[in-house]
Amino acid sequence: MGDKLTDKTILTTDEVHALAARGVKRTFPRNAVLINEGEQSEHMYVILSGQVKVYCSDDTGREITLNFMGPGEFFGELSVIGNTPRSASVMTTQPSALSFVSREAFRSYLADHPEIAYKFLRLLAVRVRELTDLVKNLALNDVYGRVTRALLQLAEERDGVLVVTQKLTHQDIANMVGASREMVSRIMKELAKGGYIEVERRVITIRTRLPKAW
Repeated sequence: MGDKLTDKTILTTDEVHALAARGVKRTFPRNAVLINEGEQSEHMYVILSGQVKVYCSDDTGREITLNFMGPGEFFGELSVIGNTPRSASVMTTQPSALSFVSREAFRSYLADHPEIAYKFLRLLAVRVRELTDLVKNLALNDVYGRVTRALLQLAEERDGVLVVTQKLTHQDIANMVGASREMVSRIMKELAKGGYIEVERRVITIRTRLPKAW
């Protein structure tokens, strides 16, 4: 899990900071909607602190979470590059600070650093692959398989163990895997009871290899 490609591994910290410096810093409280699916925008966003979730919803209020993102990551580049409507909504899950980078500032950044353009192509390829994996996971796996796959995809290696640092509720996980909160709670309880995971202050530590089936 430690070698998976992310914003942070494709672009260096200095490159992300240089991009953020082209924008305007703004702060937001928890649960602030930054982007609405379908709207037009002239900006991309670099997360300086806090956390956001990327999600889609329908007219009935049903929601599926596509991703959680934190400091050093960015979103909204598709609309800036392609001048297209937003493909998903984004909301803060913690008090957050972001840099709003305009389309003109982003293009100027690429013009000054043409080697970064290839890195953005790599990043877009990674995100397309992630969406493909998400669709496949929803279509082919049962709820248990979707939950464990989501945990493994979110986990980062810390001191030799896998840790999901995002403080997720069972409803958050349910929204990621297209299941009920009750079903997710049952699975998480059984994984904890079996010693496979440990949950402390909503930080999930994966203690041993998760069973392929339950």
